[in-house]
Amino acid sequence: MPKVNILNLTGQKVAELNLSDHVFGIEPHQQALYDVVQAQRAAMRQGTHDVKGRSDVRGGGRRPWRQKGTGRARHGTIRSPLWRGGGVTFGPTPRSYAVKMNQKVRQLALRSALSYHAANGQMKVIEALNITEPKTKVFGQMLKDLGVEGKTLIIATSFTDNDMLSARNIPTVSFAQVDHVSVYDLLNSKQVIMTKDAVQALEEVLGND
Repeated sequence: MPKVNILNLTGQKVAELNLSDHVFGIEPHQQALYDVVQAQRAAMRQGTHDVKGRSDVRGGGRRPWRQKGTGRARHGTIRSPLWRGGGVTFGPTPRSYAVKMNQKVRQLALRSALSYHAANGQMKVIEALNITEPKTKVFGQMLKDLGVEGKTLIIATSFTDNDMLSARNIPTVSFAQVDHVSVYDLLNSKQVIMTKDAVQALEEVLGND
């Protein structure tokens, strides 16, 4: 059973926490991680692309010339895809790129991402995120005391206005509530900071298949 130190905001150890092997101690499943990240990236696409087909382009209400006798190829409309200014053949239309994923696969990918960070020492657990004043300097000092650098994802059950305001000028910091943790965000972060409550909430949700 992996153990992790619980730190306060100054980086001092205040307790130890036993992590669940089933959530933070599994061998990362590469295929599940790949499939879920691909599905999440596909769902980010707006899908608002659109082109005009031959029935959408203005004009072309009659034949450009008669069927026979001109020596030229027959045409029914000047808005055919064969003509300049005509419609587009098989062009993109608005659609959803969302991919359905089984719940067990999504949970396996989430456990794999959490286990990856835990195994590589890239996860910090703190008592609580209590930022007393909305100042970037205070939040930056907290990150320095915790020994955190680079892209950082902070996971908690909830955030206060002071938490959000004090970190909004730090481009490498992002937030995620425990019930909306993304596998893509986890893998896109170099460090993960979690509150003790967030760890317990994840173990409660992901502890059983």
